[in-house]
Amino acid sequence: MSTQNDKKNEHDVETTGHSWDGIEEYNNPLPRWWLWTFYATIVWGVLYTIAYPAWPLISEATPGLLGFSTREQVQRDIAAVDEANAAIVEELAQVELASLSQDPELQTFAVNAGAAVFRNNCSQCHGSGAAGAPGYPNLLDDAWLWGGTIDDIAFTVAHGIRNEQSPDARYSEMPAFGDILEDAQIAAVVQHVRAISGQEHDATLAGEGAQVFEEQCAACHGADGTGDNFLGAPNLTDAIWLYGGDVDTLTETVTYSRFGVMPAWAETFRGPQGLTEAEIKAVAAYVHGLGGGQQVE
Repeated sequence: MSTQNDKKNEHDVETTGHSWDGIEEYNNPLPRWWLWTFYATIVWGVLYTIAYPAWPLISEATPGLLGFSTREQVQRDIAAVDEANAAIVEELAQVELASLSQDPELQTFAVNAGAAVFRNNCSQCHGSGAAGAPGYPNLLDDAWLWGGTIDDIAFTVAHGIRNEQSPDARYSEMPAFGDILEDAQIAAVVQHVRAISGQEHDATLAGEGAQVFEEQCAACHGADGTGDNFLGAPNLTDAIWLYGGDVDTLTETVTYSRFGVMPAWAETFRGPQGLTEAEIKAVAAYVHGLGGGQQVE
């Protein structure tokens, strides 16, 4: 009967000297096909580093004999896509936005293209889902300053808000009432705002604040506090707050005011880093379709 030791002696294979519970480990060589494959991969790796960009330098990598560039490849791919979409992009640039919904194919293209524009340029402030953050408006609701029709949105994107780039930028400015009112008056008007917005409040102070509000705030926000979109004066009676509706935040807002800035995105004002007419219309279509866009009356 053959044993393991017999087999070792029969093939005359050396062992590694390792033994576990009397079982010895043979020192068998790797198959030749495996070794030649391994050597071939080494040769391939050396040739690859010679032919293609590979070795990092201080500011770039070795270019390789073939001069291949992944960036150039990406640029060629982008150029090919741009060429394929050139006709519909031109159509989008020329279309009247109010009539965009009458062309389902063009509208679908615009919304998809606008989503990409939004992610690349707008999501840093408004969030990837467009829900905004303190100081950055939520684009999903129907509370709009300066209007939320698709044309209004496109104008705001192109010209921005309170910036020095576009002479047609949306503009409003709230006075810093800390320089105008006493602290007691500010505390009272804050309670009045909380009252008209349906929040917990001090009724006595709110009553005093109503008079202050009428004298100092109603000119922009309206006597009932519902605001004026086209003046950029927000509605103070709803539950939508750009910076917050708690006592401390409202007190800071009244005392020091707010002056948020949105850049003008049109190429006219930003140069090559700006958005084209088609891109502005595309992102306007995307934002308008998120759920809070207003229809033309």
